[in-house]
Amino acid sequence: MQTVADRAAAPNAIRTYLGAIFVSLELSRSTWLITSLSPDGGEKMSKHAVRGGDVAGLLERFAQLRKKARARTGKIFPFVVIQEAGLDGFWIDRVLRQEGIESHVVDPASITTSRRRRRAKTDRIDGEALVRALLAYKRGEPRVCAMVKAPTPEEENRRRLCRERKVLIGERVRHVNRVKGLLFSQGIFGYEPLRPDQREQLDTLQTGDGRLLPDYLKAQVRRELDRLELLLEQIKAVEEHQGYRAGVRRHPLVGRAIPTLRQSTPGRFLRGPSSDPLAKWIGRSRTGRV
Repeated sequence: MQTVADRAAAPNAIRTYLGAIFVSLELSRSTWLITSLSPDGGEKMSKHAVRGGDVAGLLERFAQLRKKARARTGKIFPFVVIQEAGLDGFWIDRVLRQEGIESHVVDPASITTSRRRRRAKTDRIDGEALVRALLAYKRGEPRVCAMVKAPTPEEENRRRLCRERKVLIGERVRHVNRVKGLLFSQGIFGYEPLRPDQREQLDTLQTGDGRLLPDYLKAQVRRELDRLELLLEQIKAVEEHQGYRAGVRRHPLVGRAIPTLRQSTPGRFLRGPSSDPLAKWIGRSRTGRV
């Protein structure tokens, strides 16, 4: 799981002079919205859009912003960029850092919003709010937002096995429940799709009114069992992978193996204290941070 990035030990005084070009990125599959605030450009923020995934267009827009700021002030300013953690992952953050640009990824749930009235949800408003949060963060204001420390590609890759297993386990549960639900609708109780003799039992099952299992229903259950067996093979393959076994250790309280590679969504934090000894044992502190 991502952790809160390091910040300055002591908050700085509030500054009105901008020593950099502050930029927020609102990312979507089709469009990247760029909201920027430049030195000597007044309080009005400029907005531009580039095609989603167009890194060259993004960097070209940055060059144009720097050129305009230089024309106004005669100085060359660095960039400070912020974006929300989400489905886009961290590759854009890595690209910007490779270009020598200061980049931050923020937990969107940590940005304070007004509780007195309902706030509109648009890219324009969100982009401006991100820029204001970035300015406050760079001024050193406390608790303004929580920045996420981006994992390295190696760390991100190590999490794939635990995340894949979590998805496969969820699919297994859904298939088991679907089979039980189909049989329950016919008055059949106690059938366990994960038992070794699951297929043999189908030929002897009787409905609540004393009939044998209908042919079409039996065929549907068998197809569900086919999918379930495929999932079990995939789960076994993941658990036998060397990278997964290296990230699993045995819990002394419950006596079963649990994954210790962090599995949460990028940018998410565990909210509030936890009294669960299992949660604390795998590294979740009383403060709720990981």
